[in-house]
Amino acid sequence: MANTKSALKYIRKTETRTLRNRQVKTRLKTLAKKIQSAVEAKDKDALVVVTKQYISALDKAGKTGLVHHNKIARHKARCAALIAA
Repeated sequence: MANTKSALKYIRKTETRTLRNRQVKTRLKTLAKKIQSAVEAKDKDALVVVTKQYISALDKAGKTGLVHHNKIARHKARCAALIAA
């Protein structure tokens, strides 16, 4: 257990950040699944809309350092290739 007030505060901050990060990661996974289902359904309009949301969410996650910038670039490139195909 923590010995100081600052350590207790750090534990509280970590729990808050963990919950927030989990929400963001879950949203990214959900959007990725929506992209996959749009590709399988061959619904171009839905694909464009969901891809725009996914890229925005990726950029926001990358801004806080939650997702590595190379992973963001890779996923954005794959989304662009899906739209172009």
